[in-house]
Amino acid sequence: MKPLVLILCTGNSCRSQMAEGVLRAAAGDFLEVASAGSQPAGYVHPMAVEVMREIGIDISGHRSKSVREFMDRPVETVITVCGAADQACPSFPGKVNRYHWPFDDPARAQGTPEEIRTAFRRVRDEIRRVFEAYAAGRRNERQRLNGLNPHSAGRTAPDTVREQVRQAYALTAATGSSCCGPASSCGCATDLDPDALARAVGYAAEDLAALPEGVNLGLSCGNPQALASLRPGEVVLDLGSGAGFDVFLAGRKVGPAGRAIGVDMTPEMIDRARKAIPAYRERTGWDNVEFRLGEIEHLPVPDATVDVVISNCVINLSPDKPQVWREIARVLKPGGRVAVSDLALLQPLPTSVTSMLEAWAGCVAGAVLVDEVEDMVRAAGLTDVRLVPRTDYVSTLEQFEDPLYRRIAEHLPPGSRMSDYLVSLEITARKPAPRQ
Repeated sequence: MKPLVLILCTGNSCRSQMAEGVLRAAAGDFLEVASAGSQPAGYVHPMAVEVMREIGIDISGHRSKSVREFMDRPVETVITVCGAADQACPSFPGKVNRYHWPFDDPARAQGTPEEIRTAFRRVRDEIRRVFEAYAAGRRNERQRLNGLNPHSAGRTAPDTVREQVRQAYALTAATGSSCCGPASSCGCATDLDPDALARAVGYAAEDLAALPEGVNLGLSCGNPQALASLRPGEVVLDLGSGAGFDVFLAGRKVGPAGRAIGVDMTPEMIDRARKAIPAYRERTGWDNVEFRLGEIEHLPVPDATVDVVISNCVINLSPDKPQVWREIARVLKPGGRVAVSDLALLQPLPTSVTSMLEAWAGCVAGAVLVDEVEDMVRAAGLTDVRLVPRTDYVSTLEQFEDPLYRRIAEHLPPGSRMSDYLVSLEITARKPAPRQ
C-alpha cells in the first residue's frame, strides 16, 4: 500500500489542490496523494484549474474535501500550505510526519483578470518547485531503502561526490560520530569531544547543555547563530541541518512566534533530528522546529519566505556551490540575511588531496578559495557581503591530531600545515530590499 500524503489548507480550493496535482504528477507512482480543508469551499477555483493546465496537469476532476474524510485512514504525512502561521491551518490527530510550507493565497489577489492570473501562476510555480523537490527526495529515499542507487545510471562526477558524502553522513547519523570527530565514520578515532569542538568555535556551554541528547555530532566549523543575531519571531533556515544541532539552538532564539527549519539530503540525519523533537518540545513547550528532506541545491522552501539562512560547514560539500547561493537568494525575504560558517582555502590544495573522496566527506576537498566564495555570493545577487577568515577550527583539529587531517597532511608539501591552506570562513550577506 502506498503511503498517504495529505495536503491541508482551510478552503481546499487553490493551494492544496495545486499541490495535490503537482505531487501526484511527480510521485503518484509510489505515493498516494490527497488534499482537504477544515472549511472546504465546495469547489476547485477555476483559475487554479486554468494555470495548472498550462503546465500539463489537469485538476478539473478534483473535488473540495473535508479533513474529516481522512480521520479513519492511515495517513503517513500531513503538509499544511496555509500562508498564515501553521496553527491557522487544519490540524490532524495522531502520530504523522508534519510539515508546514506556507504559500500566499492567490484567491485573495485583486486587480485585472491578468493580474489575478499572474498571482495564481506565481503561487503555482512556488508550489511546483517545493513539491517536486519533496518528491525527488522521497524517491531517492525509497530507492535507497530498496537497495537501489538513484545515481547508478549515467553517474557524473558531481553525483559521485554527492553520493559519497550522503553515505558518509548516513553512517555518521547511525553511529553518532563524525569524520572530524570521535570514532569517525571515516574509520578514524580521535580524542576530540564534540562539545569541546563546539566551544572552540564559539558556542556557549549553557547553549550546548540545553540541546537534546545526541544532536551534536561534532560537525561544526563555526557558529553561524552568533553571526546571525537571531531575533524572536524570525523564520530561520539551516542548510545541511544534520541531526538538528543549529536548528534546535535557533528555535530557542526565535521563540514560539518564530520557526527554525532544517534541510538535509540524508534521510538518516532527518530521522535522527526528528526523533529529538519531542525532547526539545518537552524542554521548551514550543512546536517551532521542523526538518525537511532535500538537497541544498534545490531547497523545498517557497520563494521569499525566510528571514535568515544559516549553514555550518556544509556548502563546501556541494558540487554546485553557485546554485546553492542562488537558492539562498531565492528563499530569502527582501532584506533577509545570510550567516554561514564554512571552510575555504587560502591557497589551492594539491590535487592528491582534492581527489580524496574521504576528504570531501570531511569537508575539506570541496572547499574553494576565499575570493571564489565572495564571487559566488555576489553573483547570486546578495549584497553587504563580508567574509572573515578564522583559524581556530583548523588549529583545534591539528591540536587534537584528527586522523583525517593527518592523512591529508601527508599529501602536503614538506613543512606545510593544514592551517596554511584551510580556514573557517564567516560569511554574512543580505538580500537587497526593494527601493521605496
